[in-house]
Amino acid sequence: MFDTKTVSLEWGGKTLTLETGRIARQADGAVLATYGETVVLCAVTAAKSVKEGQDFFPLTVHYQEKFSSAGRIPGGFFKRERGATEKETLTSRLIDRPIRPLFPEGFYNEINVICQVMSYDGETEADIVAMIAASAALTISGVPFMGPIGAARVGFVDGEYVLNPKQETALADGRLDLVVAATQDAVMMVESEAKELTEEEMLGAVMFAHDESRKVIGAIIDLAEQAAKDPWEIDTSDDTSAIKEKLRGIVGADIAAAYKLTDKSARSNALNEARAKAKEAFAGEEPQTQMVANKAVKKLESEIVRTAILKDGQRIDGRKLDQVRPIESIVGFLPRTHGSALFTRGETQAICTTTLGTKDAEQMIDGLDGLTYSNFMLHYNFPPYSVGEVGRFGAPGRREIGHGKLAWRALHPVLPSHEDFPYTIRILSDITESNGSSSMATVCGGCLSMMDAGVPIERPVSGIAMGLILEGEDFAVLSDILGDEDHLGDMDFKVAGTEAGITSLQMDIKIAGITKEIMAKALEQAKGGRAHILGEMQKALGSARTELSAHAPRIETMQIDKSKIRDVIGTGGKVIREIVAETGAKVDIDDEGVIKISSSDLSQIEAAKKWIEGIVEEAEVGKIYNGKVVNIVDFGAFVNFMGGKDGLVHVSEMRNERVEKPTDVVSEGQEVKVKVLEIDNRGKVRLSMRVVDQETGEELEDTRPAREPREPRGDRGPRGDRGDRRGGRGGRGGDRDRGPRRDRGGDNGGEAHMPDFLKD
Repeated sequence: MFDTKTVSLEWGGKTLTLETGRIARQADGAVLATYGETVVLCAVTAAKSVKEGQDFFPLTVHYQEKFSSAGRIPGGFFKRERGATEKETLTSRLIDRPIRPLFPEGFYNEINVICQVMSYDGETEADIVAMIAASAALTISGVPFMGPIGAARVGFVDGEYVLNPKQETALADGRLDLVVAATQDAVMMVESEAKELTEEEMLGAVMFAHDESRKVIGAIIDLAEQAAKDPWEIDTSDDTSAIKEKLRGIVGADIAAAYKLTDKSARSNALNEARAKAKEAFAGEEPQTQMVANKAVKKLESEIVRTAILKDGQRIDGRKLDQVRPIESIVGFLPRTHGSALFTRGETQAICTTTLGTKDAEQMIDGLDGLTYSNFMLHYNFPPYSVGEVGRFGAPGRREIGHGKLAWRALHPVLPSHEDFPYTIRILSDITESNGSSSMATVCGGCLSMMDAGVPIERPVSGIAMGLILEGEDFAVLSDILGDEDHLGDMDFKVAGTEAGITSLQMDIKIAGITKEIMAKALEQAKGGRAHILGEMQKALGSARTELSAHAPRIETMQIDKSKIRDVIGTGGKVIREIVAETGAKVDIDDEGVIKISSSDLSQIEAAKKWIEGIVEEAEVGKIYNGKVVNIVDFGAFVNFMGGKDGLVHVSEMRNERVEKPTDVVSEGQEVKVKVLEIDNRGKVRLSMRVVDQETGEELEDTRPAREPREPRGDRGPRGDRGDRRGGRGGRGGDRDRGPRRDRGGDNGGEAHMPDFLKD
């Protein structure tokens, strides 16, 4: 029934298996990829025709994690997979970025690439498996895909590169989490987070991943030789050179003049006039010819800009190849935020704010590995006014999520440990102007806003976007690229880091790959650019502030013995709720006895801390404490002291003279000063008020004569027959005579109502 084709590869200590022919047979290409016990199904379908008038390539990649793959049911009210999570969105982009440049120019058939995680073993990351499955499915589908690509994750532990570590442990155990996608000959995409790696270490990791990716490419080729469908025939006979030359004569000079204007708005207006002039020249032609002419104008713009850079070293705004645009940074920009910065680089600008919160502000993430919590968030917004346009304004799209995560990766490695700085941190980046690399402006502005908020980061971080113009063997690397240089160039290469090393590297290319030589050149040139930007940032703020904002919550941490956790929480949480309600501070306690007390009012923190200390502290005999009367009984009053402890002040210990009733001396809620007289072996506490000056709290001399010690009770013998022991109670059994009953008069009820330690 099934014509199944399978290839296997031992890779990184596990078996990678690619299978086709059994599942999703109606798709153009479908591959079931298994690595360890993680299984991903990828199906590719392509439209057989192009929509009329369409002049772009509609490629859509969807990556979905099935909770059943890990034996879990989704949390929340709706018990099914919903919209894409952040991780699913980022993985979809991770697959899209390296495969998109590998479709031929002019191919406009719509393609869907759908990857679904069917089994997850908790150890093998599904994103790498999905990238490999997508590459294999495209390769066997017959669509004009100039692949295949391979992919690999790399860690860096004790100076050694590690293949495909678990993502969560890559940085916990080492210094790098790097994902690379590559063809047989060149690297296509890089995404990483690092703990201040040098340029040489980072480049070595990329090359290590490329070598390992080649092994996967070999397996995909083996599968394609067995199962690939006939390749599509595409029409490549259209020659647009004549149209392009005609356009050069009509608008070539206008385009060249426009790209000499340094102001983005003026340049954009001049280019729009040139495009309108070109459109008018072909107004009477067939619709297909008009569409070709519109594409030819863009090619002409690219050719003019690229030639000027390669031949003359002349950039659009007149800068040198390694020159960074003017930078201005302002901190403390917004008065009520915990930390804020306005970062402007040329015509790119970001307002970044940092907000500090408590543990209950952490982000809960429901994923295949179960519930996890993140205490660092970075959210990036790109409103249409930032580029002078009208458009949709609402929930973030894939691009905004991706740019925010890039900045998150750049800043995350320099954060203080949660033990040293027990705050939840949220950075918000609002892009107010954009002309090139707003994500790197977010890195710089986000770093400054954290420093302004008093977050004790290890070192400041800066970021820069590099570009590439490549024609044959000639190439030019551009520092701090403009938006137009990004659109018309061949590479977007973003590097962020401190003066000690790289914290994040991201690369996307629009050609068939770049070489090690080009990457090394880009990394070295980026290092100089990062250093320059750091120097400009330090003019605004050189290091993190030592004091938090007056509007930020304060958090104090205290450690208690694990055996006292129950006492602080109380039955059903009664005690901890009372502490929160009475003091106004937030109190969090973990299983290790670490307590975090937070409030914007220091007096509330002190009150809660004192209360908790009173609960966990052991009372000392002979020490004087402040207390409050919480209950009055016939024979005395119970006083709460040390926050969570109660003791009894017997009526005889209220004053030196005889007291008839406790209510003659104290009332409920009254503040009193007491001395600890005794703590019995069951923890019950006997207190005294009479030996303490109730005004000053000083200890008074005990003028009452000491009581003579009472003779010990006689031996009552073994318990034996209970009937014998009841003999003195009206002869209900036995012949034991207990003698006359003790007088129950005296101190309001006598010892029948007293605690055991007062019966002597």
